[in-house]
Amino acid sequence: MSIDEMKNIDVRTVDPETLVDVTQIQIDESLSKEERVEDFIRQVRNPYCFKVGNMVVKNVYSEDGVTLAERFKQFARTL
Repeated sequence: MSIDEMKNIDVRTVDPETLVDVTQIQIDESLSKEERVEDFIRQVRNPYCFKVGNMVVKNVYSEDGVTLAERFKQFARTL
């Protein structure tokens, strides 16, 4: 599957049985950050659409370099 196909999967029509449950993924913390990312992608197969338990998740990645933790901090400051 191409990157564009992975990005464009429709969570309303995807077969959940074809998705990886991220709760089952094991990441070796002794690896470098880059190696951990590669290992995650290898295991999840599609980093844009996966399951958490029985819930299908559609993930969108930002290209601006801001981390998820930084986004949560920005959100918390607006509350």
